[in-house]
Amino acid sequence: MNQISRAEAERVMSERGWLPLLPEAVRAEVLRRSILLRFAPGEAVFHLGDPAGGIYGLVTGTVSVSIAPAGSRPRLILLGVPGRWTGEACFLTRKPRRGELRAVVETTMLHLPLDAMLQMASRGPDMVNHVALILMMNVEFLFRVIHDLQKPQADRRIASVLQRTTWIGDVPIPLTQSEVGVMANASRKQVNAALKRFVDAGWVAKSYRSIIITDPGALSSFAEGDGSD
Repeated sequence: MNQISRAEAERVMSERGWLPLLPEAVRAEVLRRSILLRFAPGEAVFHLGDPAGGIYGLVTGTVSVSIAPAGSRPRLILLGVPGRWTGEACFLTRKPRRGELRAVVETTMLHLPLDAMLQMASRGPDMVNHVALILMMNVEFLFRVIHDLQKPQADRRIASVLQRTTWIGDVPIPLTQSEVGVMANASRKQVNAALKRFVDAGWVAKSYRSIIITDPGALSSFAEGDGSD
């Protein structure tokens, strides 16, 4: 992967997700104080239980997000979308990390350290409100995940998982069948059968350790119950 420049990273993040919602002066300070970081495939950005830290914004690549209730082992729940930020809970609660963030492919991120966030917050309550926007954007995403997991048919849950990954962009989705099963609460047999059906219908194609969405509209219609049974 070609390494993205600092200027290009700032341009990408200024056009997507959280940063465009901020006042111009705050957006400029976030960018000025952020550190551009690169992660190799499989490298952890942070682990469950790590000390409190700052927020991370996905510039290029893909990250997996694994979360769990207290006392449980984290499980893969979603893939990060470029422009999205995460890690806000540490700033809001001052508690250790509640999940794991890991690069799936070569990945570039912007990192705003916790110390910088606290300094910005010391000038008034606005920083808390700005960071709360990240929380609510991530809660909205989790609402979608919960909605999808409540679908009774396994093949529609699987289609929903694949459809959500199209938000990453028009690229191969780096998910194994086992990972799709975890995200869809489906068995490997159910995943195999669903993927065969989707391939036969022309909605997806499979390659080594990845899935390519070829007809996102049809896949989305099926996921929402508008396709044939």
